[in-house]
Amino acid sequence: MPTTTWNRHHILSLADFTTTEYDTVLQTAASFQEVLSRRTKKVPTLQGQVVANLFFESSTRTRSSFELAAKRLSADTLNFAAATSSMTKGETILDTAKTYLAMGTDIMVVRHREAGVPNAIAAEMDRLGVKVSVLNAGDGQHEHPSQALLDLFTICTLIDPASPRLELLKGKKIAIVGDILHSRVARSNIWSLIASGAEVHLAAPPTLLPKLFAEYILEEAGVKNQQFIISSSPTPVRLRSRQAHSPLPTPQLFLHWQLEPALQNADFVMTLRLQKERMTAHLLPSLREYHQLFGITRTKLQLCKPNVKVLHPGPVNRGVEISSELMDDPEFSLIQSQVTSGVAVRMALLYLLGSGKA
Repeated sequence: MPTTTWNRHHILSLADFTTTEYDTVLQTAASFQEVLSRRTKKVPTLQGQVVANLFFESSTRTRSSFELAAKRLSADTLNFAAATSSMTKGETILDTAKTYLAMGTDIMVVRHREAGVPNAIAAEMDRLGVKVSVLNAGDGQHEHPSQALLDLFTICTLIDPASPRLELLKGKKIAIVGDILHSRVARSNIWSLIASGAEVHLAAPPTLLPKLFAEYILEEAGVKNQQFIISSSPTPVRLRSRQAHSPLPTPQLFLHWQLEPALQNADFVMTLRLQKERMTAHLLPSLREYHQLFGITRTKLQLCKPNVKVLHPGPVNRGVEISSELMDDPEFSLIQSQVTSGVAVRMALLYLLGSGKA
C-alpha cells in the first residue's frame, strides 16, 4: 500500500486535486485490484467503521460499486433510498444526514440530482466539528470524481499495469464525445486529463457544447494565466492554460462541433450518454441524426490510432452514443473494465478517507 500521507478530509471535486493525490489514488487502487484477484477478497482495513450510501438519485453501477467496496474493506454499510425514507414526510437533506451521523457513520457517500448537495452536507459536518468524511458520488451537472478516477485508472493500468500513474497520459490525445454540457462525468474527466498533460478534445453539437463551456470550466478550477483562441465552427476552439498546482507542461483543451477532428489520431475515445432527463430544451433534431453525426462506430474509429480504446461511463443508450457491436467488442471496448476498475478505485477512496479514523 502506498505510504504517501493523505490529508484530504472530503472528496467533493477533482478541480483542485494535485498530481500526488492522483498518483496516490491510482497506486492504492492498484493494490486493491490485486486484493480483488485473490480467492479471499476481503481485508479488515475499515473494520468497525460505518459507510452510509446516501443516494437521493437512482444509480446502479456507482451505488453497487461503493457498497461492494465498503464490504470488501470490512466496513458496515447503511443504504439510504429517498423513496422509502422520511424525506417523503418532509425531512430535510441535512436532517437526514445528521440522522445517519447519530448512528455512528464515519463516511457518507452522497449522490443527488442537484449540484452542491454533497458540499452542503460536508460543510454541515465540518460545522458540527465531527470527523465524518463526505464523498461526492455525483451531484447534478457538477462533478462525479470517482467515475473520472476509475476512468483514469482504467486507462493508466492499460498502459502500465504494474505502475499506474498520471504522467502516463502526457501527450496522449483523448476525445470526449457526447452530451458534455449536462455531464458531470465530463467535467471531472476534464480536470484529471488536463492535469496529466494530455491533449483533450471535446466534441458535440453546438447545443451540447457552447463556446463559453470551456471558459467556465477553467475558471471553476481557478486556472491561472488563461489564453483563449476561439474560432467559429467547424474550426476547434483551443484553450491553453497553466494550473498553479501542476508541475506538468501547459495542458491543452480543444472544442469541436464536428466529430472527425476530435477522433483524428486519438488514443482514447470517451463517449457520454445523452442526459435526456437533464435537458430542459429540445437540443437535438433526433437520436438517429445524433448517432449519424456523433455516434461512435467501428467505421469512425478508423480515424483514430490503430490501437484506440473506447470508454463509456454507463448506462449506455445502444445505437445512440455507440453502436451495439462496438460496445461488446473487447478489441476496442473498455466499458466492462471500467465497471471492474470501479470497485478497486472506490475501495481506494474509502480507504484513504477512512484510514485516519481508525
